[in-house]
Order: sequence, then C-alpha cells, then structure tokens
Amino acid sequence: MSLFESFEPQHIQKNVELSQTDQSDGLSDEDLDSDRLREECGVFGMFNHPDASALTALGLHALQHRGQEAAGIVSFDGTRFQSERRMGLVGDHFTKQSVMNRLTGTAAIGHVRYSTSGETVLRNVQPLYADLWGGGFAVAHNGNLTNAVTLRDELVRAGAIFQSTSDTEVILQLVARSPLPRVMDRFVDAIKQIEGAYALTVLTNKKLIGARDPLGIRPLVLGELDGAPIFCSETVALDIIGAKFIREVEPGEVVVIDKDGIHSLHPFPKATSRPCIFEHIYFARPDSIVGGLSVYNVRKRMGEELAKESAVDADMVIPVPDSGVPAAIGFSNQSGIPFELGIIRNHYVGRTFIEPTQHIRSLGVKLKHNANRALVKGKRIILVDDSVVRGTTSLKIAKMMYEAGATEVHMRIASPPITHSDYYGIDTPDREQLLAAQYDLEGMRKYISVDSLAFISVDGLYRSMGQENGRDDENPQFTDHCFTGDYPTTLTDVDQMRKSDQLSLLAEIA
Repeated sequence: MSLFESFEPQHIQKNVELSQTDQSDGLSDEDLDSDRLREECGVFGMFNHPDASALTALGLHALQHRGQEAAGIVSFDGTRFQSERRMGLVGDHFTKQSVMNRLTGTAAIGHVRYSTSGETVLRNVQPLYADLWGGGFAVAHNGNLTNAVTLRDELVRAGAIFQSTSDTEVILQLVARSPLPRVMDRFVDAIKQIEGAYALTVLTNKKLIGARDPLGIRPLVLGELDGAPIFCSETVALDIIGAKFIREVEPGEVVVIDKDGIHSLHPFPKATSRPCIFEHIYFARPDSIVGGLSVYNVRKRMGEELAKESAVDADMVIPVPDSGVPAAIGFSNQSGIPFELGIIRNHYVGRTFIEPTQHIRSLGVKLKHNANRALVKGKRIILVDDSVVRGTTSLKIAKMMYEAGATEVHMRIASPPITHSDYYGIDTPDREQLLAAQYDLEGMRKYISVDSLAFISVDGLYRSMGQENGRDDENPQFTDHCFTGDYPTTLTDVDQMRKSDQLSLLAEIA
C-alpha cells in the first residue's frame, strides 16, 4: 500500500462499499482492475555481457505480469550511465531501436512497476539513479519498506532532498549519507536500517549487487548466460533468454558481482525464512519455479485440497480466467467433475474504452470476459478462483453465469479468506474494504449471491506447498499475514500512524 499518501493505495476508489447496490449488468474495467490483488514489481540485472540492455528488456517482458504501470532500464558502458524510464508496458518502449541504442554497455538493471508506495508518475519509475560520492549508483526494488516514512522524515530533517515519493529513494539516500568509505559498506549500512520486504538489484561503476530481505519475503534468483551473471525476480526471466538457473539468493544475503567473480555477504543474523505465500497463489507466473516448487503444480494441488475439503455435486468445473485455471484443473482431477472453459477471456484487449453512460460501460465485460452460454445453460457449475478481495468481481461473475442459464453456481476459492491488509509489496485495500474482514462465510455467500461458497483452509494451503502437517503456528514456514494477521516484521510506519490517529482522537475528545 502507499505509505507516502496517507497509507492509501493510489488506485483504490474510496467510494466503493461492501454492499449490493452496484448491480450493473457487466464487469466494468474498474471492477476487473481494482478487485484483484495487484502485482508487486519485477527486477532484472545483468553483468558483463555485450547485449546486457537488450537481454534485460527481454527479461522484463517475462516479468511484465508483476507490474504494468511503468518500466525502466539503467545501463553502464564503463564510462557513463544511461537511464531510460517510461510509463506503460515494456513492449511499448523497449522494443524501439532509438531507445535501445542509447542503453549502451555491458551491465544493466531493469524494473517493471506496479506502485505500492508512491504515486504513479515518471519521477517514481525505477531504476532510480544518482551520482554519489565515489560514482554512480542505480537501484531497482521489489517490495515495500515498513519504516520508509519514518526514515524519510529523519533524512529530510537532516537536510536530504528527495526527488520522488517512492520508498526506494530512501535506500539511495541512506547510501548517499553513510559515512563509511567503501560503496559496499555504505550499501550494507543502508539496508541494515530498513525494515520490511525487499529484493534489490544495484548497479555501480564496478559492481552488480543483489540483496534480499532477512526473511526472504520477496523473491530473487541468480542465473547465468554465457558466463554473464544475472539477477531476476523469477526463473521465467531466465527462460526467455536461454539462461541457466543457478540458485535463489538466500534470505538476508547480499551477492556482489564484479570483474573478479561472485562474492557473497551475510550481514544479518540468521533467521528462519518466511517467503511470501502469495507468490505461489497468485503473483508468480505458473511456469516459474519458486522455492524449488513448480508454481503450476502447487496451484493444481491447491485445487485438489479444495476439492477434498469442500466437495459439491455439480456438472462442471469452470476456472475464472486466467489465474484460476491450474486450481480448477486440480479440483476437477480430484472431484472427477469435468473441467470446462465456461468463461472465455479475450486476450487481445487492453483497457476498455470509457463511454459516458453506465449502460455502455457495463458492456465492457464483453471485451474481456464472456460466458460460454451454450456450455453453461442448464448446468450446475463450480467456479474456481484464486482469491476474493472486495468480492465485487465474484458477485458479477456469478451473476453472469446465472444470466447465461446456469441452474446452480458454487464458488470455490484456492486461498483462505483475506482478512488483513498487506504492507510488504502487495497492494491490498484498507481492511474495511476486504470482504472477509467484514462478513463471515455465510455473509460472503449472500453478498456474492451463489448457492455455496468455500475457501481452502490455511492448513490445506500449506499441504499444497508440501507441508503435510499444515501450518506450524509456532514456526510458520511462509509469510501469510493476509489470512492469519501474523505479520513477520515490525510495522514502524503503521504503528506510528495508528498512534498519531489515537492522539488526534484523544485531542478531539478533550
């Protein structure tokens, strides 16, 4: 969520309420876009390759699902840094020869962005770059810092001048103001002061650096192509350029690449890792390997567990495209109920047009999702989706199925109910806008207007991840606070905000 704009996500419409007053005929663009968990960001970095920038652009293409608002690349040619940052998709800008010709050099880092901290403007597009004492410094960040506002206030009071509202600039400023002599020491000094979740790629005059937060909440992997080392958020970015996966960057590890090879630092005390479980549920591409597990296979197992826990008699299993497909396959396999494509998605459309009337806007759903009426009519169906956030999309998809002639609609969700907001790089609504934070299961079923509703249990989710005994409450294996309220790090900025709100309330009462 956005920390620099009163802790409120930029894209959220504040007038959305959990009620059934919105009964338009179709799924509007706002429904489809705001009632989903938003991707975080993706990073890529390459060192000592003649085509570093072009390969970085290809890697960002593979990571496009992690952020579609903006993209950027910074390269270094041994003398000068070059920076190209653009609003929009990678393919909108970084396939143009005029742009790529300016990104010279054998080292580059790149970033695709969905903003969870800072407004959507060009000055916040990453990688961020600055000329520091000792040379240039570029940084790209996936994650969210939970003490960024506090640190920013301290830095500004000490004289720092910020050029963006992104929490990433806090890292850059901390490096710039560190009194230590060596760049690596200054970088380690900086990350020891930050809290939260992060996967960083950094480019200096002589080094490519990758760093991961001490709990390993955000992912980062190390690869290699023709002897050139690579950092990236997911293994699919290696696949697209024909690179080899070497290993994951360990939680709390700083990997330094220079002309002498690859070096590893461990500046933090050893901690039990807790990677984000949402990478497996929703964020990572199905063809990625995360934590040694195939994301696609994990999602299928989620569907299998869901079928074991909440069986229902029906004629067909239908995925909500596209993220619900693997879980629906697993549900079908386990239940023996046929898998069918009852909702067809148009893959060749971006944002739908905006017309002046609600009636025309409501028809926008036909551009993205449409019921397979001939298949659905007269059938009892099971809709399988990955998650429910506000519930408005689920409500309208269910309505679309009934209007297509389904006699029964049962909804099954391959994640537990989302009851708590995220502060680590997933852009969730405020808690009062989360459906599961406001209603019990029956209340949610009535709101969505389906014949039955069920979510996978937390233990079932863990079993899907290979933890046969479910969640170990004494030592949780993953970051799962959205379902459990168990935040694995301190939340300095949130705590300060709540304290300030309480003091303001007391002052009003007095």
